[in-house]
Amino acid sequence: MSAEPAPIAGVILAAGAASRFRAQDPAAATKVVALLDGAPLVRHVAQAAREAGLAPILVVTGHAAQEVRAALAGLEGLSFVHNAEHASGLASSLRTGLHALPAECPGALILLGDMPRVGAPVLRALVAAFRASPGASAAAPVRKGERGNPALIGSALFGEAASLSGDAGARKLLAACEGVVEVAVEDEGVSIDVDTPDALQALARKP
Repeated sequence: MSAEPAPIAGVILAAGAASRFRAQDPAAATKVVALLDGAPLVRHVAQAAREAGLAPILVVTGHAAQEVRAALAGLEGLSFVHNAEHASGLASSLRTGLHALPAECPGALILLGDMPRVGAPVLRALVAAFRASPGASAAAPVRKGERGNPALIGSALFGEAASLSGDAGARKLLAACEGVVEVAVEDEGVSIDVDTPDALQALARKP
């Protein structure tokens, strides 16, 4: 009997200062702890990762780290890693998360803490497509002809991902890669992030 494959990890990026959000709402600690449907944005993301069976699930903190941890209190299966260089941009958080993964990890879904509408079915579809495609380097959701988030990157790309700088993230990495499996989805959550309080209010009004 063949051994079960090692699970795909989840890396939740929740370290940014969210300057655009806080410019409109100076009292906000950071946008990923803002509430949507009664729960912090980042908690929606973490719950989807848990429902999808990702393991381990690493939350990369930076700005407002204590508030992010508090927003996720009580959720099992999460680990935290702090990015002391979070002010340098998204790439440093991606690098921090990847470095903290176990050596045997075959790949990781890179989840953004401000994308609360990406559901577990999308995450499971990405994992299934990646596993079903021998030689695939990554997987990405596609809605209406455009790639969205999150991106799943295979371990063969971890080194390249760690070399990114500034605000370059997994999507930029995939744009230059071959072997990316595209997964057609209907879920508009793969295209919705929350950059401002106005965007959050508009999302809350959506059915």
